[in-house]
Formats: sequence, structure tokens, C-alpha cells
Amino acid sequence: MSTSPDDSNTGRKPSAAGRYLFLFLLGLVVGVVATVMIVRAIQARADHFPDSVMHVQQWHLGQLRSRVEENRCAATDLLPHLRALRTMSDDLEPAFPKLRDDKRFAQHASHLRATLDAALASPPLHCAGLGATAKEIGESCSSCHRDFRG
Repeated sequence: MSTSPDDSNTGRKPSAAGRYLFLFLLGLVVGVVATVMIVRAIQARADHFPDSVMHVQQWHLGQLRSRVEENRCAATDLLPHLRALRTMSDDLEPAFPKLRDDKRFAQHASHLRATLDAALASPPLHCAGLGATAKEIGESCSSCHRDFRG
């Protein structure tokens, strides 16, 4: 029985490349999982209050605009949204403590509250009036965003 040179064991160790590739892939997976966990922990610690105030106000303003589009402009349809916007406008300064002492920010917040107070004191009686009120509220928001969001 003759053995060919390929069949004989020449004393070489099997390559460790397979083990290194496995360890590399394992390290890559563990690294990705750890990175995701760290990013989520950092996000959880972030202050979401400013974004929340803005999102709630944006939603209520969107509801007012949709009432105009749907031609549902009765006081019962719009007053809850106007009241919510007015209540949330009181949270502007606490939501943005770094801007609290800025006169422009205070003027924008005050203008928004005055607009909402006027709308609540004399609610729009028809959709054209609600459209104008929603536009004025939106312009008040936009002027502040132009100055402070960039």
C-alpha cells in the first residue's frame, strides 16, 4: 500500500484562520450589541421635555388646521385644542431653560400666549375665522423657530 504525498501527514498544524475569523465575528457582534445598548442608555437619559412640548403643540395646531379642512369649526371642536395650546404655551420657558432669559424668546412666547388668549376670549365662529387664527398661531411659532432653530 503506497501512500501519496498528499495523503501523508507532513506534520503541519491545521490553520487557525477559521478560529480567528470566528473570534473576529463574535467580537464584531458583541461590539454592535454593546454600542446599541450604550446609545439607548444615553437616549434614555436625555431630556425629552422640550421636544415633547413642541410635538404636543404641533399636534394640536394640526388638529385645528384639519378642522378647517373638514369644515368642522364648531366651538366644541376647536376649544379643547386652543385650551391645550394655551396650557402648553405656559411650559415654553421651563422647557427651554437656556433661553429663559433671552428677551427675544420671552417676546415670542408672550406673543403666542397673547394670540391664544385672544382666540379663547373670542373664539372663531366659522371656518374662515379658525383658518385665520390657526395661521396666526402658526406664524407665531414660525417666527420663534426662525430665530432659535436656525
